[in-house]
Amino acid sequence: MIQVEDVHCGYPGRDVLKGVSFTVRRGEFVGVLGPNGAGKTTLVLALSGVVPARKGSIEILGTPVDRLKHKDRARRMAVVAQDGELRFPFSCMDIVRMGRYPHQGRWQLDTLRDEEAVERAMDITDTVMFAQRLITALSGGERQRVIMAKALAQETPVLLLDEATSAMDIHRKLQVFRVLDRMNRHEGITVIAVMHDVNLAALFCRRMLFLKEGWLAADGPVDSVLTSELLEKIYETPVMVQAISGTNKKQVVFLP
Repeated sequence: MIQVEDVHCGYPGRDVLKGVSFTVRRGEFVGVLGPNGAGKTTLVLALSGVVPARKGSIEILGTPVDRLKHKDRARRMAVVAQDGELRFPFSCMDIVRMGRYPHQGRWQLDTLRDEEAVERAMDITDTVMFAQRLITALSGGERQRVIMAKALAQETPVLLLDEATSAMDIHRKLQVFRVLDRMNRHEGITVIAVMHDVNLAALFCRRMLFLKEGWLAADGPVDSVLTSELLEKIYETPVMVQAISGTNKKQVVFLP
C-alpha cells in the first residue's frame, strides 16, 4: 500500500526526516509514535504530499505521491489532521458530505451512494445528532469525531491519522479506535495512526513504528518493540512494561 524509501524531508534549511524507510502492507494497523519533535507530523505531511521529499521516494498504491493529482490521492488515502481548523459555519452533515468530493464529477449532485456513505460514517462515529448543528458550535472532541466521519465517508483503502483523537475523552477515544479496529479487521482498511499515547496504541495497533530525532528508531510487532529497554532509549525516562492479566496486551508506566 505504502512504500517509503530513504526519505529526507522537512523545511527550508532543515531536514526533519533523515533517511526514513518502511513499507505498509494492505490491511495493517500501524501506530507511529515518538517524542515531540521526532518527525511524526512531518511524516504525515510527506505521506499526504504536502511536504515534498528532498531525497528518496514515497509511493501510494504503486504511484509516487508527487505524481498523484489531488483527487487521485484523495481516492487512495483519507487524512485526519490534528489541527484541522474549521472557521466556516457549515453544518456537520455538509462537512461529512465533503468527504465524497473525490468520487464526484464537477457540479455533480449527491447520489444515493454518496448519501449512504455519509449516513454510515455519521452512524458509526456517533455524530448523527450533530447533523444539522454548525461545526463551529461543537467542542474540540466533537469536531474531531465529525472530521473522522468525513474521512470514513471518503471510503479510501488507507486512513492516515495524525493525533486524530487528541481532544476526545477516553470513552470517545476507545469508541473511535474500536470502529477503526473493526474496519481494519473486517473490511481490510489500512490504518496508519500517529499517536502520543503509547498505551492506546498498544491496545489496538498490531505494529509500532517509533521515530526519534527524525530517524526510524524501531519498527515491528507490538510485542517485539514494546520493551522497557527500547522505550527508555526513545523517551529518555524510566519505563515499566506490564502484561495485563487475562489479555494478550501490554501497557506502559512511565516512572518519575
